Amino acid sequence: MPRLFGTDGVRGLANREVTAELALSLAQAAAHVLGDGPRSEGRRPVAVLARDPRISGEFISAAVAAGLAGSGVDVFDAGVIPTPAAAFLIADIRADFGVMISASHNPAPDNGIKIFAAGGRKLPDETEDRIQAAMAEPPLAPVGAEVGRITRFADAEDRYVVHLIESLPHRLEGLTVVLDCANGAAAGVSPEAFHLAGAEVVPIGNDPDGMNINDGVGSTHLEHLAAEVLRTGADAGIAHDGDADRCLAVDAHGNVLDGDRIMAILAKAMHARGALREDTLVTTVMSNIGLHRAMREAGISVLQTRVGDRYVLEELGARDLSLGGEQSGHVIMADHATTGDGLLTGLHLLAEVARSGRTLADLAAEVTIYPQVLVNVRDVDRHRADDEVVLAAVAAAEARLGDSGRVLLRPSGTEPVVRVMVEAAELADAESVAEGLVAVVRDRLALPPAS
Repeated sequence: MPRLFGTDGVRGLANREVTAELALSLAQAAAHVLGDGPRSEGRRPVAVLARDPRISGEFISAAVAAGLAGSGVDVFDAGVIPTPAAAFLIADIRADFGVMISASHNPAPDNGIKIFAAGGRKLPDETEDRIQAAMAEPPLAPVGAEVGRITRFADAEDRYVVHLIESLPHRLEGLTVVLDCANGAAAGVSPEAFHLAGAEVVPIGNDPDGMNINDGVGSTHLEHLAAEVLRTGADAGIAHDGDADRCLAVDAHGNVLDGDRIMAILAKAMHARGALREDTLVTTVMSNIGLHRAMREAGISVLQTRVGDRYVLEELGARDLSLGGEQSGHVIMADHATTGDGLLTGLHLLAEVARSGRTLADLAAEVTIYPQVLVNVRDVDRHRADDEVVLAAVAAAEARLGDSGRVLLRPSGTEPVVRVMVEAAELADAESVAEGLVAVVRDRLALPPAS
């Protein structure tokens, strides 16, 4: 049987791939695997359940709740809240695990099921594999008083907002912010949190109807946020995705700040107040060379991981570090969250604007983002990306760019694709170097014609 779990839970087209039957079976298996510890202690397992506002989330969460309760798990149903809020609540009430129903930045017809371990942490691969294997076993079947209860988690949002406000090193009085909530899970809680932090809030994308999540709004459609910031004269704009684990920003001039610039601002602020453990930031290999240069000038080290926020999380945990993330806006502030949190990130970003008295544009200008060219070379043998001629071409390209650029070849994990990424001080140089490397990869790694 192919692996059910992807890089971020189980995801697919709702009611075709992610069905009520699948949700029920997955919940029963999770109850079996993740509830063993509590049952061995003589107590009933407890789980937090939450979802984003997609229509399909209603039947999927109902199936998950039934599967959990029918397996003897007490369920605290938090309703529509962000993914990072669900993760926080699992830790806050010391639940044994939790389930979030969301497909993040995907369009409304998709949905997904994310399972968190105790403490609100992502599951390791081996635990996901155990849950998948348990789906083929008979489910637990308690009866009478042994079945679980389903309780509305009435103060879920309040607990999360209090946590966010208490984490802030500085309040946001004097700032006006446009919040694009992606018609998603943050539509209610994000404007409240920024308002309580002291900002004047102009919300957009905050009217979810179950089908308009991520539809022309949110972190994948920043043009509307930029236009609203310019129209209102706001100090900044913050964009979430559908489940609000991501944050991108726009300055007062309508310029976009990606995750690299956001991380740089946060890292320098934390470094200045002694909150950046080991004076180290964790990023993936896709972070821009401009971030590396800015961090080096600030006396901050950068550790790199594979692409994916789960690998950033692993590195943060293994080394007990406090900040990491991705260009995409998944930023993990490990002292306050166990996953990317778009609200937490946005609040702390604007807290530094308020504290410093500088504009967001001024803070962002301390990172020079180098032009980046990324080419997906298709129909090549990704397993031979270490071909000696290819490696020699990469070495020659690196020598040509010197300290003013960077080259990265990254084979796809699933497709016959090798990704060629080049950064340089000038776009023309990046394009020229990338063109040469692409030609070598195509020539040396071409797949034989189909017979």
